[in-house]
Amino acid sequence: MEDSVAGNGTLSDLGGKSYAELHKPSSSFATRSEYLNHELQIMQPKRWRVNLPFRDYRFEFEDTIPALAATIGKIVMVGAMAAAFAAPLGLSDAFVLENVRYEMLIAAFFVLILSGFLLPTSNLPGTHGPLVPLIPIVVAAGGHPLAFGVLMGVFGIILALCKGGSLMARLTSNGVAGGLLLYLGFVGTIGQVKAMIAWAEGIGLPHIAFIIIVATIVMYALLEHWQKRWLAVPIGCTLAGVLAFMLGAPFEFKTGPGLPPLNPMYWWGEDTGWTLGLPDLKAYIVAFPFAVLAVAMWSPDFLGHQVFQKISYPPRSERTYMNIDDTMVGCSVRQVVGSALGGANFTSSWGTYVVPAAIAKRPIPAGAILTAVFCIVVALWGYPMDLAVWQPVLSTALIVAVFVPLLEAGMEMTRKGKTTQSAAIVVFASALVNPVFGWSLTMLLDNLGLIGDKERSRSLGLSGRVMIPLVGFVILCLAMGAVGMFPGIPAFLPQFRV
Repeated sequence: MEDSVAGNGTLSDLGGKSYAELHKPSSSFATRSEYLNHELQIMQPKRWRVNLPFRDYRFEFEDTIPALAATIGKIVMVGAMAAAFAAPLGLSDAFVLENVRYEMLIAAFFVLILSGFLLPTSNLPGTHGPLVPLIPIVVAAGGHPLAFGVLMGVFGIILALCKGGSLMARLTSNGVAGGLLLYLGFVGTIGQVKAMIAWAEGIGLPHIAFIIIVATIVMYALLEHWQKRWLAVPIGCTLAGVLAFMLGAPFEFKTGPGLPPLNPMYWWGEDTGWTLGLPDLKAYIVAFPFAVLAVAMWSPDFLGHQVFQKISYPPRSERTYMNIDDTMVGCSVRQVVGSALGGANFTSSWGTYVVPAAIAKRPIPAGAILTAVFCIVVALWGYPMDLAVWQPVLSTALIVAVFVPLLEAGMEMTRKGKTTQSAAIVVFASALVNPVFGWSLTMLLDNLGLIGDKERSRSLGLSGRVMIPLVGFVILCLAMGAVGMFPGIPAFLPQFRV
C-alpha cells in the first residue's frame, strides 16, 4: 500500500484506513485550523492513479484563495512572456492577447489532468518568470520558441527520470534554501513596490501608490494577528482596486468574450500567429544553452516552493508535500505539448498557486481543479483579464501571495542552527549574477564545509559533498557564460554577443 503514496511519506500512522473513512466534518474540531491540519494528515495521494474529489480529497472555501492568486499570476506572467517575444519579433498587441487566452486553456487542461487527478502532489505547471529578461537575447541570436520549448521539455524529462531535482533538494541546506527565499522575496517585493510607484506617477497621481501600499501593510498585519493570512489575496486585491478607483485612477474593461485560434498550424504558420514557420536545425542549436539554463533554474525554484509547504504544514502531513520530480515531469510534458500547440509559455512550478495554498494549509489537487476552472472562465469571458493586469491589483496580489510569504519563510529557515553564513552568501552571490549562480555556488561552499554546518558536511559523503555540487556548478557556469550572463564578461559563444 505504501507504493501508492506519492513518495513523501508512509501510511503506517493511518491504521490502513482510507481518506474517506478518516474524514471528519469540520464541526468535530475546536478550530478551523485543526480541521485543515487533520485533512492534510489523512490525505493519501496516489501517483499515476486516479484521485477523485470526495473519495481522496475535498473542496474547501480556502481552495479558492490560491486558485484566485494563481489565475491572476498566470495572466500576468504569460502576458509578460508573450510580450517579451512580441516586441523583438514585431508582433502586435493582438498576438499577445490571443496567445495569453490560448495559454490559459492549455494550462487548464494540464492542471486538471495532472495536478487534479493523476499526480496530486505535482505542483501546477506555471510560468518561468526568470526567463523573461532572456527572451530578447534568444530572439536576437536566432532562437525559435518552438525549438526552445521542445528542448526545455526534453531536458526536464531527463532530469526528472534521473531524480535530479529531489537530489539537489537533499543537498541544499536550510541556510542555502533560506537565503534563496530571502533574496527572491526581497527582490520581488522591491520590484512590485517600484512598479506601483511608477504606475502612480505615470497617471499623474503619485500619492495613490503610497496610500495603497500602507493600507496593504496594515491589512496584512491585521490578518496575521487574526490568523487569517490566507485571505490576503482576495481582501488585498479588493482593497487595492477599490482605493485606486476611489482616488481617481483610470480603469476600463477592454477585452470582451471570445475564443483564441485553436489550430497549431495557425500559430506556426509563416504568415499567421508567430509568423516564423517551423524551426530548422540552427534554431535548435541556438536554443540549446538557454534550454539547459532554463531547466537548471527549476531546482532552486521547486525547492523554495516545497520548503514553504514544510514550514506551513503540520507534522505527519509529509504525504501531501509537493514531489519535485513529479512536478518536473508535469512541467516538461506540458512544455513540449504547449510549445507544439503554439503557446508562448515557458514552464516552471506555479509559485502564485503553491505558496498561497501552503499558507491556507490546503493540499494541491482541489485548488488545482478550481484554478483550471478559473483559467477557462477568464480565457472565454475576457473581462477579468483587464482587472487582473491593472497595476494596483496585480502588484498587491504578487506581494501578499508570493513575495512577502517568501521573506517570512526565508527568515524562518535561518533562525536555527548554523545557517546565517550560507544565507548571506546566497544573497550576495545571487545579487552578483542571478539566483541560479547564487544557489549553486553557495551549495558547493556549504557542502564542502567552508561555511555553514560542518557536521552536516561530513555526513554527506564524497559525492554529496564534492562531486555533485562541483559538476553542477561547472555545468551551470558554462551555460550562463555561453549566453553572456556574467557581468562584464562577453558571452562565450559569439552569436550571443548582442
